[in-house]
Amino acid sequence: MKLTFLGTSAGRPTKARNVTSIALSLPEPQHGFWLFDVGEGTQHRLLGSKLKLNKLERIFITHLHGDHIYGLPGLLTSRSYFEGAVPLTIYGPPGIRTFIDCVFHQSGVHLGYELEIIEVEAGHVFSDSYFTVEAAELVHRMQCFGYRIIEHSQPGKLNLPLLKSLGVPSGPLYGKLKQGEDVTLASGETIRSSDVVGPPVNGRIVTILGDTSPCDNVLVLAKDADLLVHEGTFSGGMEEKAYAYGHSTVLQAAKAASEAKVKQLVMTHFSSRFDDEAIEQLVLDAKEIFEHSAAAYDYGEFCIHR
Repeated sequence: MKLTFLGTSAGRPTKARNVTSIALSLPEPQHGFWLFDVGEGTQHRLLGSKLKLNKLERIFITHLHGDHIYGLPGLLTSRSYFEGAVPLTIYGPPGIRTFIDCVFHQSGVHLGYELEIIEVEAGHVFSDSYFTVEAAELVHRMQCFGYRIIEHSQPGKLNLPLLKSLGVPSGPLYGKLKQGEDVTLASGETIRSSDVVGPPVNGRIVTILGDTSPCDNVLVLAKDADLLVHEGTFSGGMEEKAYAYGHSTVLQAAKAASEAKVKQLVMTHFSSRFDDEAIEQLVLDAKEIFEHSAAAYDYGEFCIHR
């Protein structure tokens, strides 16, 4: 699993940073990716990455401020030009359907693929064989969600040398054993799954927050996450201004990461007042509270290891 940041600026783009969008590349055997927010210019940023629009499977929108959704109509329209585009599902706050329907109606768009729009509420959002996604409301100037992506635990590895020594033929029996089933060989001998399969591999947790002031749901969503994406719009000492606009400082982000016991904090959504040198100092300030803090940058990649 890997996060690629396609936009890391707050409110408006700068020469170095586009507005918000984050891509989550899924692990094998899956080969697609999901997007979290689609700020204006996101499809241009995608052109500079290895990500292809026909592999985009799901889009999660945190809230309806323009720097998080103005790139959505163009991206959805361009996706029709890609052969083999799989069906696409968009998840977002109430109002996301009206926004898309209005733009498409007025501009006469006809998509060449199946599009589903789901307006989310707090709680369970989505699940399949590999992941569960949960949402909770944050504190911002409009309804805004954060998302918690939970990878399901996977069966442990087969002990191949032991299987060979026990005379278990490769093929369907291997699959049954890996899924926890005991099998009986032609000789009548029973092979127990627990004897030949290692312990389950724990799934990873990624938390991606929308814009927010500090609140309890930040900690709920981020608890024990392998990676937390938290906005750092303002510097320490600007807490009053941050609160007035429904945002957080980098110090508040670091405090949340520490309290939630996450493994890694990646801060994004930086005010355009900060250049790269200033952001380096913001990270140093955050590290005083939470050592494993980093700043996102456009095209920055962060791997989520087991």
